[in-house]
Amino acid sequence: MQSTPSRTPMAGGFLLTASILVGAVAGALRGEATVGLLAGLAVGFALTLAVWLIDRARG
Repeated sequence: MQSTPSRTPMAGGFLLTASILVGAVAGALRGEATVGLLAGLAVGFALTLAVWLIDRARG
């Protein structure tokens, strides 16, 4: 028998995806889609890292 985990881990993939898309759209509106995409990637990575660290501290 395999034991089930006592808690459900958090996931930050949505934050990463949403921030990349928002960054790309915001960058495109300003005429710099690549810069916006990279900024969204950086923000999304930071948010995902924060979610991972919080989840790790809970566990």
